[in-house]
Amino acid sequence: MLSIGALSKATGVKVPTIRYYEEIGLIDHVSRNAGNQRRYDQAGLERLGFIKHARDLGFTLEEIRDLMGLNGQLGQDCRAADRIAQSQLEKVRARIARLRRLEAELERITTLCQGGNGGQCQVLSALGDHSLCLGDHD
Repeated sequence: MLSIGALSKATGVKVPTIRYYEEIGLIDHVSRNAGNQRRYDQAGLERLGFIKHARDLGFTLEEIRDLMGLNGQLGQDCRAADRIAQSQLEKVRARIARLRRLEAELERITTLCQGGNGGQCQVLSALGDHSLCLGDHD
């Protein structure tokens, strides 16, 4: 049995976050010992590890709740899990594409005056006037 501090250390999830996950029902409320400390078993450790890994991959808490609601059997649950994972992959790819557009625009902006001091700063001008950008990077 693990205390909440030991669970936090084992998973890398902060104690307030563990309490929050318990509050919203992502992890089960656990029994307390005579000293009123929460005690987590191996299943609690594995569940929190699942949540942490899914969060690291960018899944929302609602998506994690949906994934945890699947019973792990092949068939319908596997298709549902795949749909959730595919959706996350599409979101990640869209973020990467946006970041590449931002990178290109920032690279262009940073070469406008290259730290010179001959008049108005082109970097500040570009940041102040979106119409000076080459493309849409929202």
